[in-house]
Amino acid sequence: MIIGLLTAVAASACYGTGSVLQAVGSRKSARQEAAAASSTGVTQHGGPSLSSTAKAAVTWEFMVGTVLDFIGFGLGALAARLLPLFLSQTVISANLVITAVLSIKLLGIRLTRPEWASIAVVCSALVLLATAAGPEGGGDTPIAGHWWLLAASVAVIGGGTLIVRLLGARAAILAGLLSGLGFGALGIGVRVLNGVDPFSLSSLLTDPALYAILVAGIGGMYLHTVALQIGSVNGATAALVVGETVVPGILGVLWLGDSSRPGFAWVAVLGFVVAVAGAVAVAWLGEPEPEAAPAPAGDTQSSAPGDGPESAGQPPHSLAGERVPS
Repeated sequence: MIIGLLTAVAASACYGTGSVLQAVGSRKSARQEAAAASSTGVTQHGGPSLSSTAKAAVTWEFMVGTVLDFIGFGLGALAARLLPLFLSQTVISANLVITAVLSIKLLGIRLTRPEWASIAVVCSALVLLATAAGPEGGGDTPIAGHWWLLAASVAVIGGGTLIVRLLGARAAILAGLLSGLGFGALGIGVRVLNGVDPFSLSSLLTDPALYAILVAGIGGMYLHTVALQIGSVNGATAALVVGETVVPGILGVLWLGDSSRPGFAWVAVLGFVVAVAGAVAVAWLGEPEPEAAPAPAGDTQSSAPGDGPESAGQPPHSLAGERVPS
């Protein structure tokens, strides 16, 4: 249990740091596309094109963030086999907290008291989950379930990519939710994968769960990159947390036999709900304020010079590092 928790925390740290770096790289690429006024940078509906997403992926910040994601993936896969999914996925999704804290240093963000309170709530909920978690269930499941997992992964990623391209700039939250579902499917696939213990290459390569992991992992990273490129990423990140934790947590209990310690079921449920709510709050509270409408000409009641962050020469920031137009 202790090794699993440490592994999940390390995975969370990698994912959190990687998200900040990927956000910086994605935003840099988006600004360059906007400055160039490239007609190929967006789809006809305002979403990022495949070429602009590829350009975001070759910035050094994004590449370092991606390396950290791969390390986090390996650690998260190990945690998924050592812990109940409702615990491992929730600890990993707490990378939102790490993202928020790192944003102070790397992006110059100032967190508000409600944001700090939400971070404290998430940390407290994780303590409850760790206290209540019992042994993880088995990974032996009928092969038909593995085929269903592959089909669901293809449907989520394929359908999500199409919908996001159709909705364009309005799809940030949806892209975040679908990427979270993809990462959740990845966690489930790692848990049920055949040919791992004991190792058997033939069993591994013929297991549909392996291909579900590849589809869900690569597709989830693509949709996450798109979410980082469109609008504010805070709501999208909150949706990612819901998709990454709620569905795998429920399936872990109902399908894989994950359980809590005897008499601690209510503590596990409370910790799970509070952790997800707190993580969503961390992201949502960082949502930038709507841009105020311009004051009518001749309005003498406009704000005096020196009010607000613009007077210091700095535009306001969101938690994810987005500069709100001033």
